[in-house]
Amino acid sequence: MLHPLLLPTYLFAVILYYMPSSTLTLPMRVRWIVLAMIFFTTFIIPTAAAFFMVRLGYLDSMEMDKREQRGFPLLFTGICYAATSFLFYREPVYDAIFYFVMGVIAAAIFLAFAISQFWKISAHGIGAGGTLGLLVVLHKLAPGALLIYPIIVAVFLSGAVMSARLALQAHTPEEVYAGFGCGFLLALGASLALY
Repeated sequence: MLHPLLLPTYLFAVILYYMPSSTLTLPMRVRWIVLAMIFFTTFIIPTAAAFFMVRLGYLDSMEMDKREQRGFPLLFTGICYAATSFLFYREPVYDAIFYFVMGVIAAAIFLAFAISQFWKISAHGIGAGGTLGLLVVLHKLAPGALLIYPIIVAVFLSGAVMSARLALQAHTPEEVYAGFGCGFLLALGASLALY
């Protein structure tokens, strides 16, 4: 339910359905199609690819517990996310917020890929921190959107996810907190390009 691959879908659901209609030019009647496309390109395709990597013996399991096995799935996922961001950028029907948010998420995946070459940073932490950071940025861009409520929910869910990763002993505290910090700072740092 709180898998990192689902975070783009949740974040875009907030953008498409929680933010005031006046902040987006995309008609309400087609927003579900955009959300379905995001779900397909950011969850279905990467999950199917990981499943086939397990079936072909390239991965031991879908959890990718070994740092050495995280590289190719993260790279493939980053390419899927970057392609989605490029699609948003190329098509004039999408507002700039679409490719900005998707671009930050793609950058977070590539960051996880790069760091995973030498250290098992928490992808869950990066996702949680990046999601919270993007919500903070969106709140600053559209203060009338009342994003404070999704931000509060994101804070609690981030804490729950990081606690779960620690309780499962999937990561050390350093890997979890560094992941959260990297994701959060990446989102805030990327927002500087907007000003």
